[in-house]
Amino acid sequence: MTGVRRSREPRDTGRHDRWLRRRPLRTRLTMAASVAVAVVVVAVCGAAFLVIRQQLLHQLDLHLTQSARLAAQQYRHEPLGVVQGECRYLAAPACAQLVPVRAGDDPAKPYLLPVGPATREVAAGIRGPYYSRLTLAGHPARMLTTPLGTGRALQVAVRSDTVDQGVRRAAGLLGVVGAIGVVLAGALGSWVARTGLAPVSRLTATAERIATTRDARHRIELPAERAGREDEITRLAASFNTMLDELEKSVTAQRRLVADASHELRTPLTSLRTNAELLVRSAQLTDAQRERAAAALARQLREVTVLVNDLIELAREEEPDPLIEDVRLADVVVHAADAARDHWPDMTFALCVAPQARTSTVAGVPARLSRLLSSLLDNAAKYSPPGLPVEVRLTAPAGHLEVVVRDHGPGIAEEDLPHVFDRFYRARSARALPGSGLGLAMARQIARAHHADLTAEHAPGGGALFRLRIPTQGPGAP
Repeated sequence: MTGVRRSREPRDTGRHDRWLRRRPLRTRLTMAASVAVAVVVVAVCGAAFLVIRQQLLHQLDLHLTQSARLAAQQYRHEPLGVVQGECRYLAAPACAQLVPVRAGDDPAKPYLLPVGPATREVAAGIRGPYYSRLTLAGHPARMLTTPLGTGRALQVAVRSDTVDQGVRRAAGLLGVVGAIGVVLAGALGSWVARTGLAPVSRLTATAERIATTRDARHRIELPAERAGREDEITRLAASFNTMLDELEKSVTAQRRLVADASHELRTPLTSLRTNAELLVRSAQLTDAQRERAAAALARQLREVTVLVNDLIELAREEEPDPLIEDVRLADVVVHAADAARDHWPDMTFALCVAPQARTSTVAGVPARLSRLLSSLLDNAAKYSPPGLPVEVRLTAPAGHLEVVVRDHGPGIAEEDLPHVFDRFYRARSARALPGSGLGLAMARQIARAHHADLTAEHAPGGGALFRLRIPTQGPGAP
């Protein structure tokens, strides 16, 4: 049987733990707070009862001690048979009797207070005074047995029913108080759980609304707290709101990208379909018409290819760490300038690389840095008038490498300057020129992925100036 009981205990404990874990967090918190407060209330009531009982008994013992002292002074020289008070009915304030060491010296009258071996030991002086409880004439009483001179013991008894009633009354009162305290503990535990978990409930409700409506604009209402004095739950809710802000920005950007991409792709796809339908009926076309349709189809395919590649670049996240390496930016700038000369044979690209910048390196992805510089050079070449160069300058200010691309075109209008890096944004003066409006947006994204700063400004004397500042890895870094 013992073995059976031992085998059941872990299983019962595990069942209890599983039952508790299945309860909602609010229920568990309510139970924990209620039990904690109830234990404190019961402990305080129990301690109060013990203190009250001890004090009442102490007062009764003081009364007994004082009565014994008075009786000892009064009956020290009296014979053994003297008994003070009506002990049978305990009508007197105290009942006293004298007891000798030897039973043979007892008086003829029977004792009204109980006499035992302990009483004889006190009379003989081998035991000290002691208190005891007894019942006389149907009433509870408390008795003190103390030595009196040589060979005698004095017994003094008083009624203790008033003390017992006081103890019972205190026990009943404290029991009521404890019961009320337990009920209040449950109410307070529920209130603590409800109040403490209110932000969590709001967080859960917000998450459920977002999951149902797919609308990331919902937020958790936060209390007006002073900075630095928020509790952990409030900080959690604030962090959740911050996450929702970033989620909303990401969703909005994705929707805008899809909308803009669909708008930009609609026109070239329509043209592609038209030219493709013309080539299907090539037997009805002249040779010149077929050549024009084929050339238009090839040009539009290139435009769509460039647009799709730009969209892919914009949709990419930051490069993974394994692709990042130490890049000598001077080599990338020279390569981008050479590629721009091949792509724009009628333009002049004036390149200037400072000596201290030739050996400096940056942490990055060479292909993406090359794409960034190519976008800046293509944009400058598109707006530069014939005969005027596109100036490219690479310098090495303290802790950075700086690439400046400047054209001598019409420049950037003041109202367009804040939007030049927006996706698909094209200034009024540039809408007749080829392009999708994604080049500068992609350049800004690549710059941010490399912890670089790309800005646009008015060039002195006219034209536009783009400035790229990227942190270095130190001169001569491998």
